[in-house]
Amino acid sequence: MRDRRSQFHRSIFRADPNGDPDINTTPLIDVMLVMLVMFIITIPPPTHSVDITLPQGPDLPGKVLDENRVTIDTRDVIRWNGEAIDLAELGQLVKVASDRPQQATLKLEPEARARYLRVDEAIGAIRRNGGSKLAFPGIQQYGGMI
Repeated sequence: MRDRRSQFHRSIFRADPNGDPDINTTPLIDVMLVMLVMFIITIPPPTHSVDITLPQGPDLPGKVLDENRVTIDTRDVIRWNGEAIDLAELGQLVKVASDRPQQATLKLEPEARARYLRVDEAIGAIRRNGGSKLAFPGIQQYGGMI
């Protein structure tokens, strides 16, 4: 009985007979990797589809004028000619304004206490979408901020 146990012990554990036994995990990892590959191979490809109709024309929240006023208040609300919009809509409106034959002027008027991050995001959206005629009217309101 003693010999049988010691043979089993030697086959599973790699260790010094006088030291602590260590489990050989290499076969366990090999089996796990083979099973993972088998599961990946046997997963069926998706065969269903959902047909949807996407809108064709641009659905813009505001009108594009020759001079458009973009404001940002202290609550991080961006407004295009007085209408509240988000950054994605700002990008769409700037794209339409920049694609006109005579590019529309954008007047960026953030409030004096508006967060810099939100103003920077708005300027980035304007620049990424081709807005190059950008004006900063009322810049004198920032004189006493520093």
